[in-house]
Amino acid sequence: MKRCEFFRNEECEYFPCHAVTDASRFNCLFCYCPLYFLGEDCGGDFRMTESGLKDCSDCLYPHLPENCPFILERLRALYREAGNGTGPGER
Repeated sequence: MKRCEFFRNEECEYFPCHAVTDASRFNCLFCYCPLYFLGEDCGGDFRMTESGLKDCSDCLYPHLPENCPFILERLRALYREAGNGTGPGER
């Protein structure tokens, strides 16, 4: 599996956008979760609001550096399932 990058934007007005105990490990690489569109199958820690909206404010899954490889592999698998070839970043 390919190496993932780590990016932290401390100058962002929202940094950190989630409550964390150690902001030095907060990865901003996936500022917007690339798995959000999967709804309840995203694998993150979310809750549904009374109005039926997905609330990810307590989810740190895409912001933990160790989860980057799993997110990329999940995206590659979804890309392959959609019939789009081998997946982004693969040859």
